[in-house]
Amino acid sequence: MNKAFTKETDAADDGDDEVPGLPPLPAGTRNYMTPQGYRRLREELMTLLDVERPKIVETVSWAAKNGDRSENGDYLYGKKRLREIDRRIRFLTKRLDIAEVADPSAHHGSDQVFFGATVTYANAKGEERTITIKGIDEADNLQGEVSWVAPIARALLKAREGDEVQLMTPGGLETIEVIEVRYPAP
Repeated sequence: MNKAFTKETDAADDGDDEVPGLPPLPAGTRNYMTPQGYRRLREELMTLLDVERPKIVETVSWAAKNGDRSENGDYLYGKKRLREIDRRIRFLTKRLDIAEVADPSAHHGSDQVFFGATVTYANAKGEERTITIKGIDEADNLQGEVSWVAPIARALLKAREGDEVQLMTPGGLETIEVIEVRYPAP
């Protein structure tokens, strides 16, 4: 169907700046990040602005000069990719604007759990697990990193080595013991 007969616009899917799979920030909270996480997101933003976007704009401009845009794959794909890049740029800009960089090395030598800590804990069965508490935008579960708003992180925050804390899991209330707390060296 010709686009002229629909109510959709090119900006129809631009309304949602949230990235699928990333939880929104809890209302009234800050977007805590480590210095490395902030630097990584800033580099991604600069790459999109300085490299990828200009390249796609050039391709779309070239494709638009070739005539019939309705069957021009370079033009259609380029416009779609441009919308994706612009959406990501808006998302990164918003997240970086409200970011509060917290350096975990400031707590080096402490035995209390704060943002940026690497915590080893054991459940009642004696199974040990190690996690690092990071920002929402930088946590990678496959690397043993959890966001500071995750239930496990919230349960562990402000606990000390040797403390037992309660964690609500899908299987019910579970008691876990903090075995070790580490921070990166300054």
